[in-house]
Amino acid sequence: MREHGDYESYRGIPPLAGLCSMARAVDGDWDLDQSLRRLKRLHYVLKRLHETLTAKITAEPIYELKTAFSYHAYLCAEQVTLIRRRVGEMREPPLGLDVIPDPALERLMDEVVAAPSTPELLAGLYGVVLPAVRQACRRLQTDAHPLADAPTVRVAKLIAFELEDVVRFGAEALRCLDSDSQQADSTQVDREPWIRHLEQCLQAAGQLDGVESADEAVPEPWHSAQPYQYDKEPRRDERFCDCYNAGVNPEVFLYDEQFSPQDKTLMMYYKRLREIDVPEMMASILVELRADEPWEFHMEMSRQLWDEARHAMMGEVGFVALGIDWRTIPINFTWSRNLNLQLDARQRHGVLFFIEQNLMPRNGKRYEWEIANKSGDPLSALFQDFDWADEVLHAQIGRRWYVPRYTTLKEALDYGDDCWSKVLSHWKSYRDQGLTQHRNWWPELYAKACQIWGKDPDPHALEFHATYEDTRADLAKLE
Repeated sequence: MREHGDYESYRGIPPLAGLCSMARAVDGDWDLDQSLRRLKRLHYVLKRLHETLTAKITAEPIYELKTAFSYHAYLCAEQVTLIRRRVGEMREPPLGLDVIPDPALERLMDEVVAAPSTPELLAGLYGVVLPAVRQACRRLQTDAHPLADAPTVRVAKLIAFELEDVVRFGAEALRCLDSDSQQADSTQVDREPWIRHLEQCLQAAGQLDGVESADEAVPEPWHSAQPYQYDKEPRRDERFCDCYNAGVNPEVFLYDEQFSPQDKTLMMYYKRLREIDVPEMMASILVELRADEPWEFHMEMSRQLWDEARHAMMGEVGFVALGIDWRTIPINFTWSRNLNLQLDARQRHGVLFFIEQNLMPRNGKRYEWEIANKSGDPLSALFQDFDWADEVLHAQIGRRWYVPRYTTLKEALDYGDDCWSKVLSHWKSYRDQGLTQHRNWWPELYAKACQIWGKDPDPHALEFHATYEDTRADLAKLE
């Protein structure tokens, strides 16, 4: 028999479905246990990354990071799900995925989540841990048998590919924060010992995938000596003005037939941008129900959280397309703040489900899409088209994970309505404390838009002044 190096496929067509050469395929230096060990270590770190990114959304003031954490947490959730599925295919019932694979990896992730500042968090996440995950995936892609373990190679390829953009974003974000600091050089020097500490954790683990010898002891806790506590009070950066302002009720305007679709589009862009408060609230549900719900719950809710962050960015883009500076508009955060501080996680989930279901009837998301199509603004029509599709998905997610806790759908809806009714809006107390005067910002915004559109303002639209003082976003009256 000839040597495998002399093997010829039919007319030179690449053999083995293009997975690898025959020379690589005849190398049997791999087994299922090696594949499982590496996958389980990747699973642990990616799951902790998902938890860390989710937990940081609410209190992170920088909008660009709030939205990025929402996206990157969702990607990690998708990657965790890929690994769980693959491990489940490899003779592994039960999967054993809740076992901490290495105390040094646990120390690494405890340190990152306990980072005391945003730059340190970015440095730990995007400068140390995520590059280590990417490197481990590349090694797995190379080391795993490309034919026998082809599904694992595919998983490793997909994760490594997605993390390219993620790591690049984090490095650029950290560079921007450092360059904006008056003491950038000293800031980077001050973090270097902690970065070395994280790298020592990886060394003590034999690297993230455990392929190197692990002779070093697990480093002592540094920032994690004080266990991390989730902060559920939303924060916004300095570009967000008058965040307690509830002086304009856009839903009243939107459903008033006397106003034109074009004018309503402006209010819909505001509603989209304001949706950044949904990730701020949903993150609290995922954090507080971490041990109480299965992974599939966290996976689907992470998708919904990311969709809501996308919707906020649609509003941002809409204002940019119009040539309007959204920083002049009060983007209210009292919905997420009041829910986070007044309700528990189950109650918040009830409110979320109640709102999502109320967006499904004829006067919900379909209505917004129809208005956008009549407005003459193709960007608004595009955004509302996908916003509607996303909300249909979210309603389905709620029916899978929220409704089964109740006897009937009506009972589930009534509970969410009741929970929302119990939330104190603090409309008057926020005003009396001097946190806001609930300024009516609409006439100024509308007049600016009309100038851009080249038309005279509608006098009735210009006079609009409905507030949230005694009306919820679903137009229900407050007690």
